[in-house]
Amino acid sequence: MHKQLAGSGKVYKIFVDGQAGTTGLKIHDELSKIANIEVLKIDSEKRKDYEARKALINEADIVFLCLPDAASREAVSMASNHKTKIIDASTAFRTDPDWTYGLPELHKNQRSKIKGSSRVAVPGCHATGFILAINPLIQEGIIPRDYPMSCYALTGYSGGGKKLISQYQNSNQEQLFAPRPYALDLNHKHLPEMQLYSGLNFAPLFTPIVGNYYQGDAVSIPLFPRFIFGHDDQILLVSRFDNLGKGASGAAIQNMNIMLGFDEGMGLEY
Repeated sequence: MHKQLAGSGKVYKIFVDGQAGTTGLKIHDELSKIANIEVLKIDSEKRKDYEARKALINEADIVFLCLPDAASREAVSMASNHKTKIIDASTAFRTDPDWTYGLPELHKNQRSKIKGSSRVAVPGCHATGFILAINPLIQEGIIPRDYPMSCYALTGYSGGGKKLISQYQNSNQEQLFAPRPYALDLNHKHLPEMQLYSGLNFAPLFTPIVGNYYQGDAVSIPLFPRFIFGHDDQILLVSRFDNLGKGASGAAIQNMNIMLGFDEGMGLEY
């Protein structure tokens, strides 16, 4: 396989903590396409060994965290030097003011913030589609910040990780053939970032739905036109994208490329 050269001859050491998960595996696949990268790998039997992980975290130039929130917080505490930069794919730091939100398209200065940061939080998949549709309209004053926003999203089952993927691919349960709403307590983990980075005063009413297909996300936002030009009665905004690409591993790699001064699309096929 021909690897893409990133420009300079410098080789960067990269460690993926959580390499066996869906996002971690995809990040490894994308890193394998870049020539200026040395991937540090941990023996499978030491994946949960504190000292082994700590050593690799502090050896790396950039660490990807593909872990549950608590494990991500633990991993960040292991970094004991000022060299290691961290890109976290969990929910743990997305609204933390000490971390940079890894959505380069958020506004004109976001790429420079990401480039100069040592701690970057990868946005959630649903949040990405929602924010990129709503934030520009709020910033331009087209939608008021107190608008009673609602949103629904139809996503492939890969977004649920290995357990849900296995459930869909290795089961003949009849209920899996129909789209299934989830997070019916209306407290989805993406809501804080959806509110904060869209610019809304209140969180939207968000109803995600998982479908019987592997990947792809369509985030839909209905609007009434009392303050907006468009259809006389209703407007529907739809963001359609790859939940494993822009919504997960691809977004993580895009942020790495910005932080290292590479072309943003390096290693990606989107």
